[in-house]
Amino acid sequence: MDKPKLWTKEYILTTFINFLTALNFYLLMIIVSKYAMNKFDSPPSEAGLTVSMFIVGALIMRLLTGKLIARIGYKQILCAGVIANLTMTLLYFGVNNLIFLLIIRFLNGAAFGITTTATATIIADIVPQERTGEGIGYFSLSQTLATAIGPFLGMFLSQHGSYSMIFTACAIAALLCIVMAPFLSLRKMELSEEQSREMQERKLSNLIEFGVIPISIIVLLIYLCYSSIVSFLAVYSQEIHLVYAASFFFIIYAVAVLLSRPTVGRFFDLKGENFIMYPAILIYAIGMLWFSHSYHGYELLLAAVLIGLGVGAIQSSTMAIVAKITPQYRLGVANGTYFMFADLGMGVGPLLVGFLIPFIGYRGMYTSISAMILACLLLYYLLHGRKAKPGEKVIIKSEHY
Repeated sequence: MDKPKLWTKEYILTTFINFLTALNFYLLMIIVSKYAMNKFDSPPSEAGLTVSMFIVGALIMRLLTGKLIARIGYKQILCAGVIANLTMTLLYFGVNNLIFLLIIRFLNGAAFGITTTATATIIADIVPQERTGEGIGYFSLSQTLATAIGPFLGMFLSQHGSYSMIFTACAIAALLCIVMAPFLSLRKMELSEEQSREMQERKLSNLIEFGVIPISIIVLLIYLCYSSIVSFLAVYSQEIHLVYAASFFFIIYAVAVLLSRPTVGRFFDLKGENFIMYPAILIYAIGMLWFSHSYHGYELLLAAVLIGLGVGAIQSSTMAIVAKITPQYRLGVANGTYFMFADLGMGVGPLLVGFLIPFIGYRGMYTSISAMILACLLLYYLLHGRKAKPGEKVIIKSEHY
């Protein structure tokens, strides 16, 4: 029997829009603190706010976007997000003080939150149920590739070009999203009278999908651990004298994710989430432990492979789990909740692990992180794994407060 079609025009365009939006984010994230310090003589503490304000903006809009998607529609919300993203990107050219930069970063984060929540919800709705793991797996590759290409391109342009060139590259990426969005042909979300009435009510469950909180807690911890690498790889590699090898870390990481993704998606659909999640968490923990005890360049890059295999499989599988356990009309709220927890992990992680470094050093901190990842095996079993059923779309109902 032929598989239902996955690579439709809507699937490809939505994935590309997500990639370009994420590329815009990572291009700026890698240089914005340095930009604030160089242009406005900001101390590191104030410059760091440029990253924090973006995350705050994204978090707030993720809470609101899910409800708006159900009430207004996929395409309308996506178009609003990509237009806002281009507008905020163009405003970087006119920044003349730190306060203005912080306001733009907040609004840019809000636009990012709208756009990426919309794209994830569109994908979850249009992929065939029999290919959920595979479809969401390929889609999430767009984010993974952006995490590798964005920082690399940002560093290259900052070293060989100018900040204006980086802003121009980001504006081109945002403009391409606007060009592609009108070509999406998306069905209007049909809600029953009861569902429509429910989504219009002012209650917490229209901002947060309680049914996906258990798996989102796992995601928060996974990203919290991953943020320790993103934030401190440059300093750690200097301390262990592996700066050259570290420059290839995220490229190797992305290649490992890219090569494993087709297998991960198919096995998710055939065998269920537990078949992927337990080995992925274990591989991630081993990779982080190897990372903490790397003394040679090849060891650091082998750790990148293991961490890429683990994080990549967890990322795509948890997104597929959200689609599997959520009613279709609440997918927007569910994706907003999922990404909110992921953003919290990425935002809070550097602060928390930063407290450990003065006491146990970088190697000790990463060893502790590997133990935390290992503990996620038990936590995953308790929160979701023991209830998982291969192949079935099991809706987990939650109280609507």
